[in-house]
Amino acid sequence: MSMIYLFASDIHGSAYAMHKLLEVFQSSKASKLILLGDLLYHGPRNDLPYEYNPKETSRLQNSVKESLICVKGNCEADVDQMVLEFPVLSDSAIMYLEQLEGRMMYLHHGHKPLPPLSAGTIVVSGHTHIPVAEGKDGLIFINPGSVAIPKDGYPATYCILENRTFRILDFSGTVIKSLTI
Repeated sequence: MSMIYLFASDIHGSAYAMHKLLEVFQSSKASKLILLGDLLYHGPRNDLPYEYNPKETSRLQNSVKESLICVKGNCEADVDQMVLEFPVLSDSAIMYLEQLEGRMMYLHHGHKPLPPLSAGTIVVSGHTHIPVAEGKDGLIFINPGSVAIPKDGYPATYCILENRTFRILDFSGTVIKSLTI
C-alpha cells in the first residue's frame, strides 16, 4: 500500500483556505502535508485573500507541525519562523519516495532558478498560483496551484500523490489535472 502525500502552496495567510486544506488532509488520510511556501503573508502584488488572518493560519499550521514538510516562499521572512513551530526557511528539499521508484523529487517554491537536475527528476513548486502537471525538457513539473489566491481563471487547488499519480483537485474534489509517473 503506497503512502498518500498532500501538496499545497500559496496559502498567503488565508485562515479559510487553511481550514479547507486541513479538512482535505484529514479526509485524504495523507501521511504528510507538503507546503511549498508563501504561508502567512499575502505579498505586495496580491489582494488580501478571503479571511486573511495570519495569526489563525499559523495556529492551524502549528497544529499539524509533525506532519509538515515545508519550503520557503518569496513572501516568507525570519519573523514567520518566530511564530511557526516547524522549519520554514529552507529554499528547497529533496525527497525520494518508494512509490516513485527512486526518482528524486525536488521541492521548492518556484521563484528561484532550478539547480542542475538529472532527467526524470520531479520538480514540485508553487509560486505561479497556476496548476501544472506535465513533462518538459526531461523533467516532470508539478504545481498544485494556490489554495487561497488562484490565478489564470483556475479555482483554488491542491495536489494529492497516491499510487504514482499526481492529481490536482479543487476543494469540491474535481480533478483539474492528473499525471501518472
